[in-house]
Amino acid sequence: MDVSLLPDDLRTALEEQRAMFQEMINSFQETNAALKESLKQKDLLIEALRQQIACLQKVIFGPRSEKIIYVDPGQKSLFGGTDAEKSDDGGMPDGQKQGVVQVPAHERKPKRSQKEIYADLPHTEEIIDLPESEKFGTNGVPLKPVGKEFVRTEVRSIPAQHRCVDIYVKKYKEDNPEAETTQFVRPDVPSPLIEHSFASASTVSLIVCNKYFAGLPLYRQEQMFKQQGFPLSRAVMANWVITVSEKYLERVYLLLCRLIVQQRVIHADETPIQVLKEAGRTPQQKSYMWVYATSKRSQIQIRCFSYENSRSGERANHFLKDFNGTLISDGYSGYLRVDVTRAGCWAHMRRKWVEAMPKGVPSENSVAAMGLSYCTRLFEFERQIEVLSDEGRAIERQKIHSQVGKKHDGGLGPFSAKEILQEYWAWIESLGVTNGKLKKAVTYALNQKQYLETFLEHGEIEISNNQVENAIRPFVVGRKGWLFSDTPQGAKASAVIYSLIETAKANNLKAGEWLEHVLTVLPERFAYDPNDCIDDLLPWAEGMQSRFKLEK
Repeated sequence: MDVSLLPDDLRTALEEQRAMFQEMINSFQETNAALKESLKQKDLLIEALRQQIACLQKVIFGPRSEKIIYVDPGQKSLFGGTDAEKSDDGGMPDGQKQGVVQVPAHERKPKRSQKEIYADLPHTEEIIDLPESEKFGTNGVPLKPVGKEFVRTEVRSIPAQHRCVDIYVKKYKEDNPEAETTQFVRPDVPSPLIEHSFASASTVSLIVCNKYFAGLPLYRQEQMFKQQGFPLSRAVMANWVITVSEKYLERVYLLLCRLIVQQRVIHADETPIQVLKEAGRTPQQKSYMWVYATSKRSQIQIRCFSYENSRSGERANHFLKDFNGTLISDGYSGYLRVDVTRAGCWAHMRRKWVEAMPKGVPSENSVAAMGLSYCTRLFEFERQIEVLSDEGRAIERQKIHSQVGKKHDGGLGPFSAKEILQEYWAWIESLGVTNGKLKKAVTYALNQKQYLETFLEHGEIEISNNQVENAIRPFVVGRKGWLFSDTPQGAKASAVIYSLIETAKANNLKAGEWLEHVLTVLPERFAYDPNDCIDDLLPWAEGMQSRFKLEK
């Protein structure tokens, strides 16, 4: 229909209606687009929440271990070939003989028998004999003993015993009738652990090990001692722990803190702790236990716990102010305050990919699984070069092989750490838009790229922060039992004692016996000279190793 033939008033009305309808259509289209965008955002939110729920279910019901079987039978080793491909030259296939590092195979320790396991325990014999009335034969003649027959071995536990020891000194007098006054002579009295207290090194070390080694809170120990006929209140025990920490153990702790910053590599981590009675703070405010550990390649093993009422990076910067080596940590930005070489943690990177593919969330699992496979290959490479020297590890990590540029076939081929990372970052950059846990994993990788690559040039450092996480785990387990510290003094005492116990464990000592020895020796030493040298009491000292070494 030709609109121009219509009267002017009708044509005007028709154009107005057309414009009105077009405006309504535009409005509906805008509303539709907005609804579609809203639905898209809701779908993304639902997907993210589903992933969170699946992750929480995994935390509650799933396995806790992060252990991964890196190499299946028939897969390629990092230095070329499969396990089946053996040759006379180092067990490597032809074409892989030049420039190949030969790594000895891991040998599983043989399982020990019960006799070997309990060989160090004291042994006694118990002979079961016939009653006297049955030691006669049918003819009434006494039976003749012919020997004894072994039946079995039992391990019997003797409950803890507590006894009071009244200490006297024997006095002598000089037998000299010509002397004007009588001279009395007596031996020197050993210094008490705590003045005007019945505390002893053995009792205090038992309380300390129960709490900080076995995770047994003081209120449970109070109940336990009561059952054993030793009514000891938790307030008295807390006072003993704080007193011996401040008076004796803190000297050892401060020496450990001075020694750890002289090392080439330090691992660092932190975890919350609640302190109820701290000036200017409410009981609900979080404080933190910072933990520092030497690397497993260090000649001496040290673990230092430091209580702070803040998570500010300045706390770490203050503790490490004299440190000039490499600091290995997770992605917490507070460690940027520390002006040293920083290295990232690939165990945290791997954990991000694991969290991005929880059970029950099928979407984008293949992407997260691919990220996890890169981490797996890197850890397997590190496992195979672990036996090399620091210089050897640095060289192997940065090698470039002829296979670079080829697409990986899914097996563990002859790739160096540098080549694995080249593939990894190229793959990260090729990923499109991500969301939820997958987006967090990609963001973490990109933000930590600089620090995740530090290990390539430093053969002395590890690729993960597991060293300090293993050290902090006993504290976290113990915290589940005692929940909080009552005062800052108690929290600082906990830091001191955890440092000593974990350092003793890291140096393979019997922590309880070593601690009892320290508390026995120091009161006497400090009574004569408060500044006496205590280097001979450190866990790696030859005397401590020969006396308290824990047999594996």
